[in-house]
Amino acid sequence: QVQLVESGGGLVQAGGSLRLSCAASGRTFSSYAMGWFRQAPGKERAFVAALTWSDSSTYYADSVKGRFTISRDNAKNTVYLQMNSLKPEDTAVYYCAAKRGMILYGTPDRYNYWGQGTQVTVSS
Repeated sequence: QVQLVESGGGLVQAGGSLRLSCAASGRTFSSYAMGWFRQAPGKERAFVAALTWSDSSTYYADSVKGRFTISRDNAKNTVYLQMNSLKPEDTAVYYCAAKRGMILYGTPDRYNYWGQGTQVTVSS
């Protein structure tokens, strides 16, 4: 059974940084892609970033390019989202997701497994 557990959210001032972690367990993820999504109140879940576990190919939403970096640590089975230059509009619940196969997609319905989410709040 796949489990994804996010951590690292919190309250930060605009311009600050946070690093989110997603600890993955339950299977070997070498043929999986991992993604981060976010959902602000009253809005749909939106794509943030994704990478392939095997070769770390990456894909970013335009709104976070140059500010956010997705990475993984194979030894710890953990995916990270380093978020720099945070803005109030980055405020949302951030979700980690996993999908079978190594094609990177930006739509939530392509992902098979989800974490419970972690709140990120950026104050102005």
